Amino acid sequence: MAEKEKVVLAYSGGLDTSVIVKWLQEEKNLDVIAICGNVGQDEKDLSWIKQKALDMGAIASEAVDMREEYAEKILSKAIWANGKYEGVYPLLSALSRPLISKHLVDIAHQYGAKYVAHGCTGKGNDQVRFETCIRALDPELEIIAPVRVWDLTTRDSEMEWAKQHGVPVPTTHKKPYSIDDNLWGRAIECGVLEDTWNKPPADIWTMTKNLDECPADPEEVVISFEQGIPSAINGEKMPLLDLIIKCNEIAGRNGFGRIDMIEDRVVGIKSRECYECPAALLLIQAHQSLEQLCLDAETLKQKAKLDVEWASTVYRGLWFSQNRNAIDAFNAYTQKYVTGDVRIILCKGGLFVDGLRSDYSLYDYNLATYDEGDTFDHTAARGFIDLHGLQSKTWSRVQGPGSGLQPVE
Repeated sequence: MAEKEKVVLAYSGGLDTSVIVKWLQEEKNLDVIAICGNVGQDEKDLSWIKQKALDMGAIASEAVDMREEYAEKILSKAIWANGKYEGVYPLLSALSRPLISKHLVDIAHQYGAKYVAHGCTGKGNDQVRFETCIRALDPELEIIAPVRVWDLTTRDSEMEWAKQHGVPVPTTHKKPYSIDDNLWGRAIECGVLEDTWNKPPADIWTMTKNLDECPADPEEVVISFEQGIPSAINGEKMPLLDLIIKCNEIAGRNGFGRIDMIEDRVVGIKSRECYECPAALLLIQAHQSLEQLCLDAETLKQKAKLDVEWASTVYRGLWFSQNRNAIDAFNAYTQKYVTGDVRIILCKGGLFVDGLRSDYSLYDYNLATYDEGDTFDHTAARGFIDLHGLQSKTWSRVQGPGSGLQPVE
């Protein structure tokens, strides 16, 4: 008997990917290697997922702990770039997909697999991200997306197919929401959230306290940065992974980190998305504030433009691209002196930066003060203003209000 071709499947253990394990065997006659990546989702022990795939006939199954790599290699770059899509969303799902894709490709090479498969739908962003990343890493691998092509169009039809083919799946009713979570936060969609006038139900939030459950008194926290990377909380140094986990706890108990937005998906539709990102929003806010202290005005102006471009690039699945690498190279330079401390006050869903300090601060007290010790040369201002306003004065005299001409319609 000829040896079967192999496929590496991005596997979560849920209904869709559990059915896909068996579907790839039955419908495509492939040997399945199931890979579950731990990027900080609620489940800390994913060994049950590994065993479930093996029980369904996968020839190999791995639960890969990617959390430290995710923090050090991916989230550090997101903090540098103040990464928020459309100025709001901290890219939590978009950031995990490149790392998972990298491991899928590496494992495909390890096992000599010809195919890689995923469980994404045909209208979401993740299909774009996974497939774009996989093709960037190995254009020769073939991609299978069963949910886009099979005729199991409802959950009930999937459940029935699973029953007929011996696939163990939950028998409970469908969860009212679609949830994706990792170290950088939680994404919640579907259900009642699909009506944009409906208020998000209280039960969608699990990382952040409701305001009436938050502590009455404000909580102060100091985040320290070294070259743009968070390095300590309240003077206690720790690895970035541990620091993010701790910030999720601190911000979450103070009710900070919720987002309810209308988002423009890659595939061209608008979608209502709710996110919980306590650590992500806290650290990005702290980082931006420290940049204001340590970077000059022109660099901040250029970086703001590139921050927008970085977020859009990553959101669209182009992590493995010249553009993202080039922006990261710019950021690596700008972050050399973004070192210092940011004091933050958290209270009942609010975050307030109320103190900054850095050995590399570009804030000069003697230039800024209106009190004694002022070293700013006030006499230089008149000549500066004359030159600065010269083009406006010339325009007004020739074409504008000072010319006496009627405006051209």
